[in-house]
Amino acid sequence: MASETTAPLDPARTISLLWGTRKLPKRGPRHALDSTQVVIAAIAIADADRDIAPLSMRRVAERLGVGTMSLYTYVASRDELVEAMLDTIYADVVRALREQTPTSWRDGLHVVADLNWRMYQQHPWALQVFTGRPALGPNAIAKYDLELSVIDGIGLDDVQMDAVLTLVHTHVEGVARRRVDAEQAVRRTGITDQQWWAAAGPALSEVLDPEQFPVADRVGRAAGEEHQAAQNPEHAYVFGLDRLLAGVAALLAT
Repeated sequence: MASETTAPLDPARTISLLWGTRKLPKRGPRHALDSTQVVIAAIAIADADRDIAPLSMRRVAERLGVGTMSLYTYVASRDELVEAMLDTIYADVVRALREQTPTSWRDGLHVVADLNWRMYQQHPWALQVFTGRPALGPNAIAKYDLELSVIDGIGLDDVQMDAVLTLVHTHVEGVARRRVDAEQAVRRTGITDQQWWAAAGPALSEVLDPEQFPVADRVGRAAGEEHQAAQNPEHAYVFGLDRLLAGVAALLAT
C-alpha cells in the first residue's frame, strides 16, 4: 500500500469529498464517523503543533479513537486530508467577508489582507501547504469570489483583478511566513528576538567596520533599534500593504 505522503491524489475524488458528493461504500462495518469529523480532528492536531509535517493518519485516528485504516473510508490519503483541512479553514474567512461592508476598494483589500493574515496566525501550518494548483473546494471558490468582489467594477479588467488579488495574497503569505519562522526560532532556541538582538547587537558592533559597510551599518542599526529585533513582521506587513495599495491606486489612475 502507498504511504500517506505518496498516495496519488485523484482531483475528481478530492472534489467529491470537498463538495460533499462522495458516497461511502455500503459494504463493511457501520460508519461511526464522517469526513468532517476527520478533518476537524486533523486541524486540531496541526493547530496544536503549529506545523503540518508531524500530521499523520495514525495521529488523527488516535485522536478519534479508531483504527488508522478506518480513516481511508472517509479520505483517500494524507494529501487529500490536507486539501480538505485548507478548504475548511477558509470557511471562517468566507463568513467574515460576508459580514463586511467595505466603503471602498482600498478598504476592501485591507479587509481581505487582514483576514488572511489572521488566518495564518491561527493556522500557521497552512503556509506549508502547496497552493500552486488552485483549490477547488466550495469555501476556496467562495473566498476567491468574495475577495474579487471588492475590486470588481473599479476599472480593472478580469486579468488585472486576478493579478491584484494574487499580489495581496503573495504579500500576506510572505510576511506571515517570516513571522512564523521567527516564532519557530524562539521555540527552537529558547530566546526571544529581543534577547537575541540584545546579545547579537553589541557583539556585531565589536567586529563590524562601519566604514567598510556604511549603508548596511547605518540602516541596519536604525532598523534594529526601532524594532529591537532583526525584523518586525507586523511592521513589514502594514508598510508593504500600504505601498501595494498605493500601487493599485496608481494603476487605476492610468
